[in-house]
Amino acid sequence: MKENNYVIGVDEVGRGAIAGPLVIGVASAVWNKKTKRLLKGIKDSKKLSFKQRMAWFKKFKKMPIEFHVVFISNDLIDKKGISSALEAGVKRALGKIKRPPQLVLLDGSLKAPQKYKQKTIIKGDDKIPLISAAAIYAKVKRDLYMMKINKKYPYCFTNHKGYGTREHFSLIRKNGISKIHRRSFLKNIVKK
Repeated sequence: MKENNYVIGVDEVGRGAIAGPLVIGVASAVWNKKTKRLLKGIKDSKKLSFKQRMAWFKKFKKMPIEFHVVFISNDLIDKKGISSALEAGVKRALGKIKRPPQLVLLDGSLKAPQKYKQKTIIKGDDKIPLISAAAIYAKVKRDLYMMKINKKYPYCFTNHKGYGTREHFSLIRKNGISKIHRRSFLKNIVKK
């Protein structure tokens, strides 16, 4: 990243979940010494506990970094498929940013609309601080949402945030499929 460029980091969380939304997170900032210092020591969200992610989330509120998230509903994922849903989500998330970036940095296989100068980085959430920040922000938002959903739907979402466990599948067999389950992921599971 070039010094003093306005840069956006983009990541998604929730791939592989059998319930709830995918969340696209974006973090945008002028990349300079101050931003580097503020994000020093940030890690891949998967390597952090919920408590550690929450600590970063609280720090983000005091930083000169713009954060946004977009929730991609389980209905959209079921209708359009995961790739198209992700593409639509990235486009919507980038549309929330107030000023045009010089560069969009995307994790994994994510793609931005062609109008953006972009670079995709495999394991970018472990290598690029702004992508790490976007992932942490999105993951906290998703976890808070799943905790709220857990009160409405009795599927133990607080234990696994929508990823399948024996306990979860047992509850699906007992209670049936809820409105927030992704049918495309559950077809084979329910048959078994």
